[in-house]
Amino acid sequence: MRIIAGEFRRRLLKTPPDDSITRPIPDRVKESLFGMLSGNCVDANVFDAFAGTGAIGLEAVSRGAARCVCIEREASIARILQANIDALGVGDRCEVMQADALGAGALARAPRPLNLAFMDPPYPLVRDPLGFRRVMAQAAALIQILEPDGFLVLRTPHPLLLGDTGVAPEAEAEEESKPRRGKFRKGKKRNWRDERDEAMGHRRAGSPSDIEEDADEDLDDADLDAEAKGAGDGTEASAASLEGSESAAPKPEPIPADLHIPGADGPETHVYHGMAIHLYARARS
Repeated sequence: MRIIAGEFRRRLLKTPPDDSITRPIPDRVKESLFGMLSGNCVDANVFDAFAGTGAIGLEAVSRGAARCVCIEREASIARILQANIDALGVGDRCEVMQADALGAGALARAPRPLNLAFMDPPYPLVRDPLGFRRVMAQAAALIQILEPDGFLVLRTPHPLLLGDTGVAPEAEAEEESKPRRGKFRKGKKRNWRDERDEAMGHRRAGSPSDIEEDADEDLDDADLDAEAKGAGDGTEASAASLEGSESAAPKPEPIPADLHIPGADGPETHVYHGMAIHLYARARS
C-alpha cells in the first residue's frame, strides 16, 4: 500500500502481515475518489473513521490536509497506523484514537470545522441491519457538523443488501481490483455538487493542484493485482444447517439498503464492480 499523490507520493505504508483483517482500497479507486475531491483536501480538517493503516487519511494529509483524526478500534492495526504516521513525520497533523468509530467519543473528537469525513466500515457490519443503522446514524451526525462546502464519503459493497452474507472474500477482492473506471449512478440530485459550489462561489474540481499532477502515471494492472491479493472483508461463513430437523427455516431475503441520509444532499454514487463510493454534503437550506 502506498501514497499515490502529494507530499509523500510513492511512500509505502506499513500493513499487517494478514491482509484479511483489513480491506485495502485499490489505487485506481483511491485515485478516482481524490480526483473528485481535488482541491478539497488543501488546509482541510479530516475525520477518518475505520482508518485501518491510514490509506485514506494519510493520502488526504499528503494532499495538503491540515489535520486528520483517525479512528481505529483494533489495537494491532492502530499501532501500525501510528507507525505510518511516525514514518511520514506527520504527528503534528495526525492523531490516532483507538475507539469505536460509531461511538459518541469518536464523534466528539471529530475536528471542527469539519471539511472531509471518510467512513469505510467493514462489509459484514454494514450488511447487518443493526450495524447499517448505526453506520447511517453516525453519518447523519457527521453531516450535521460538516462545513457547507465539505463532503462525507462512505464506502460500501455493491450492491448493498441488508442481511446478505456477501460473497467469498477472494471473489470480492477480484471484483474490486478490476481496472475499470467507476460508473456514475444517476439520480434526482446528480448535479447537487455543481449547484452547491456555484451558489457558494466555489469552483468545482477540474484543475488538480500541482501536488496531484501525474498521480496515476505509474499505476498499472500489476499494482491492482498485487494490492487486491488477499483483500477480503472477513465476511462471516454461512450459517450451519440445523441439526435434528429435516429442514432449516427459510432465511429472510436480503433487502436493498436505503442510503439516503436526513439533512444531506446525495448520495452521489460511483460503482466499481463489487464496491461503491457514496458522496454526501449538507443539504442546502
